[in-house]
Amino acid sequence: MAENFYEMYLEEMEQIRPLDHEEERAVLASAARGEKEARNRLVEGYLAAALGFAREYEGRGLPVSDLVQEANMALMMAAAEYDGSRNWREGLEERIRQGIEAALEEQRAEAEVEENMAARVNVLQTVSQVMAKELGREATVDELAEKMKMTPDEIKEIMKLALDALTVNGEGAAASDGGEEDEAEPSFIPRRDGYGRSGRRPAGYDPMRDGWDLNS
Repeated sequence: MAENFYEMYLEEMEQIRPLDHEEERAVLASAARGEKEARNRLVEGYLAAALGFAREYEGRGLPVSDLVQEANMALMMAAAEYDGSRNWREGLEERIRQGIEAALEEQRAEAEVEENMAARVNVLQTVSQVMAKELGREATVDELAEKMKMTPDEIKEIMKLALDALTVNGEGAAASDGGEEDEAEPSFIPRRDGYGRSGRRPAGYDPMRDGWDLNS
């Protein structure tokens, strides 16, 4: 999907007339005065430069489509705020790099949170199964909380994540049964299912069957 996006974007870029030196000087002067058409032309003329910066960050955790989007957003903001007080190209590069690096950091932070919650889901599943055998019944939320040294609300939140994961996986399976290819969000689906980047669920996983009932 990312490759198709990139190819389509490159084709569109070929239709855009680049800024030559003289036009750029005139456009920058008009943009600094706040002329909307000049700012639009400035954005258009620097899409290729924004793409070049975005490509430098490929393979660092975000798909190329997201990198290009971040770069283009930074470009539009830079053009909208340009007043001639600073070198345009230097300011643009700084703005784009800051935007992309902030997005990468946010993605890394989200991945860490999701991995941490995935580990808690797996631990809770194991504890729930062990306690069910020991007690001869399903453990309550309070009992699980005491065993795991967590609050009941924290236990319920982990259970909710597990149930949400089942819903996401169920919808994906339904789409596959219908003959539709699930290509959306290729880099996020494996982590959104609650079991880390591998996307693998523990064998026999079923929180409702194992007693993970939010109403317990």
